[in-house]
Amino acid sequence: MIAPGKTKDDWTKFAKLLVPGGDANVWAEAFDTYLLARLRSRYLGPIGMVQDKGAWEGEGFTIVSIQCALIEFLAATRAGKKYRHKNAQPPHEYQNSRKLFVDFLFQTAPFDKVFSEAEAEDFYSNVRCALLHEARTKDGWIIWVTGAVPVDCHKKIVYRDSFQTSIEGYIDDYGMALTADASLQEAFVRKFDDLAA
Repeated sequence: MIAPGKTKDDWTKFAKLLVPGGDANVWAEAFDTYLLARLRSRYLGPIGMVQDKGAWEGEGFTIVSIQCALIEFLAATRAGKKYRHKNAQPPHEYQNSRKLFVDFLFQTAPFDKVFSEAEAEDFYSNVRCALLHEARTKDGWIIWVTGAVPVDCHKKIVYRDSFQTSIEGYIDDYGMALTADASLQEAFVRKFDDLAA
């Protein structure tokens, strides 16, 4: 299943309707049925459950770990790139996530208002990599529940719930842009073709 109730074969049939620059309603259906449904079932729903059932006793580490995995997937989807552990073939494959992740944070709204390139590098190394490889943050970074901004790079605080709101806002904006932007549409098809391979 590449999305709830959708198999690889379903995608192969549906993808034939997806013409870059084509019918906006078909692209909206692609977003809702494949990407948004996939994100809700695998990321957004589980994050929400941890948020709702948490006791503020460290579950922020789980939430931000999932958010970091989600950010990489969103960046790869936007670029239409596939991860390959070895022998990645540019321009549509990548082997090292650093550039993809960092560029996404400092170049893509709404995150570009939060991160400079250097701050995105710091976040990648000391939050994303530290959480995913060592189950901790490093270099003074901490995780709090909520704040006025999603991430305060100067104080080195990730406000997990505010960050989630920004991520969900990005997803909504991406869904709107996907209905009209041929380059995003081409990238979307590349990504889902790979997921269905």
